[in-house]
Amino acid sequence: MHNFYFAKPASIADAAKALAAEGAQPLSGGQTLIPTMKQRLAAPSVLVSLTGIKEMQGVCTGDGGLHIGAATPHAVVAKEAAKHYPALAALAGGIGDPAVRSRGTIGGSLANNDPAACYPSAVLASGATVVTNKRKIAADDYFRGLFTTALDDGEFITEVTFPIPQKAAYVKFNQPASRFALTGVFVAKYGQGVRVGVTGAGADGVFRWTDAERALSANFSASALSGLTVDPSGMNADLHGSAAYRANLVKVLTGRAVTAAG
Repeated sequence: MHNFYFAKPASIADAAKALAAEGAQPLSGGQTLIPTMKQRLAAPSVLVSLTGIKEMQGVCTGDGGLHIGAATPHAVVAKEAAKHYPALAALAGGIGDPAVRSRGTIGGSLANNDPAACYPSAVLASGATVVTNKRKIAADDYFRGLFTTALDDGEFITEVTFPIPQKAAYVKFNQPASRFALTGVFVAKYGQGVRVGVTGAGADGVFRWTDAERALSANFSASALSGLTVDPSGMNADLHGSAAYRANLVKVLTGRAVTAAG
């Protein structure tokens, strides 16, 4: 690991100032960044920790939604969101292992945008809003492909706001070694329709299965998916599963999520 300067600001404003330095990079849970630095694949000259900023921590409700500070660990989301958004809480409680859940944060996960991470599917399916130190970004505009987001240099996530659905569920097929999602599907039903977010399967990362959304908006049951297919040409393929296998998993897991939600 290279030498670096470590900063731990106490406010969003101070964090923004620290990140304006050349070679600065934000640190949230560090579950990806720290191992990457140890392998010398990343070498920020300034590491700016966001975990000491109180206004970026915790879970609360207001304005018809659930607000989660970006520096909130997965374990806290699993506990404090359970009453208001059980499906999201269950997702958080199934990430990694206890050590990962105690250190990893929702903001860090979304900023990294790993193609097999769980939170992106929930954000996309919920139509959530990603709040940064500079602006608010709709979920549909935030994800830009593998490990790529709409965040600009010096911009970091401060909060994520979730509209609370009528019904929702998340089902994932674990990659047993990493516990990332080989494929994971989050289904959320709102008054205006159903949204389906898929992680782990897409060659370009998280995506919405719009055909399923239309079918489920008309009939919220697993049977509504019977005539649908997922094009494997857009699916990821590796030693853990072929594109066709993942395409089939998308449909199977969507049906299971609908059944669990309903």
